Amino acid sequence: MSTQQNSRAADPYGGFLFKVQISSGGSGGTVVGCSEVSGLVFEAEVETLKVGGLNTGDLQLPGAAKVPARLVLKRGLADRSYFWKWYLAVADSRIERRTITVSMMDAEGTVSEQVWSFKDACPVKWTGPDLRASNSAVGFETIELIHKGLQPQAAG
Repeated sequence: MSTQQNSRAADPYGGFLFKVQISSGGSGGTVVGCSEVSGLVFEAEVETLKVGGLNTGDLQLPGAAKVPARLVLKRGLADRSYFWKWYLAVADSRIERRTITVSMMDAEGTVSEQVWSFKDACPVKWTGPDLRASNSAVGFETIELIHKGLQPQAAG
């Protein structure tokens, strides 16, 4: 077995296309691997102005930028005790906001140039898998987090 295959076998999150790192107070580690991520949207509000003398149409100007406040991780595997303790703290009104970094992986498990960082995130919803003996379920179906901003960044 090659060194690369051996390191992937040791990494439980290596079978997923996205790795999620959660940072708290300067420390962090990869605690989630998932198959889908949604909430990666940048959008500017559009202001429409009617301008006298401009008969070809309305003037449209970009307004304030907005980002969906929810990051949704789907079909994945997470460090259950870490995530569960964090969720319970939030459910107990002890809001612990952390930085979430989502990295896209290639087929060999190498981080691509596509990395996104979400600041001041906290979990608000966890949906577990349907438990059936006939299939191999993932650790969770969805984890939803709220955050205060999305920032694309360079890998590494």
